Amino acid sequence: MNRLEGRVALVTGSASGIGKATVQRLVDEGAAVLVTDIQVEAGEATVKELVDAGHRAAFFRHDVTSEADWEAATAKAVEEFGGLDILVNNAGLGDIKPIEDTTLEEWDRTVAIDQTGVFLGMKIAGPHLKTSEHASIINISSIFGTSGGFGVSPAYHAAKGAVRTLTKNVALHWATEGIRVNSIHPGFIETPILEPAKGTPIWDGMTALTPMGHLGQPADIAAGVAYLASDDSAFVTGLELYIDGGYMAR
Repeated sequence: MNRLEGRVALVTGSASGIGKATVQRLVDEGAAVLVTDIQVEAGEATVKELVDAGHRAAFFRHDVTSEADWEAATAKAVEEFGGLDILVNNAGLGDIKPIEDTTLEEWDRTVAIDQTGVFLGMKIAGPHLKTSEHASIINISSIFGTSGGFGVSPAYHAAKGAVRTLTKNVALHWATEGIRVNSIHPGFIETPILEPAKGTPIWDGMTALTPMGHLGQPADIAAGVAYLASDDSAFVTGLELYIDGGYMAR
């Protein structure tokens, strides 16, 4: 399908994992994509793969906690591809420490990337998106933005929970201005960061907690992004879409 033909997307944290799968799905649907990440080598390699396959893509080194970087990234998308229609706030950071062991520095960094980065992205991309006839923002939250999880990583839970409600707040604010804003809440997804857990009790625990009996794939999340980016979801805003193998149905 070419549901996104002629549209331009900016996807943060897209050098690997869910972000990389997302840019692959968006270009397959016809979009041009600005791949942004702090991982320069991996980001440039991702873009090379896309361009070599005949897609329109470019890379921008992007710290999502920096307002100046956001200004430059959105300007790059407009300069490179002529506009901006889709923003995917995917960049994120997590940890597994309990609250007693979480330092203020760790808390601030996680909140800055997972929460403030989403705020800055929507704030700065907003004026560009208002010129689009198909504007869509997709914020990647988490099942742990709604549930208490395992009682660890308090900063991650707090930040992802904030993304959930911030999404709804901005969706209402822009409901009559042509920008749809939705969040996706992944469950346990088989990304490179989880590779060391394979064959361990952690992996077995994540599998056991997923009613469908297996972990999801990055492509599962990318499919949800493509739906929310396209006109198939033209009457959808403020949605929290759970792609979690049934975890939140418990």
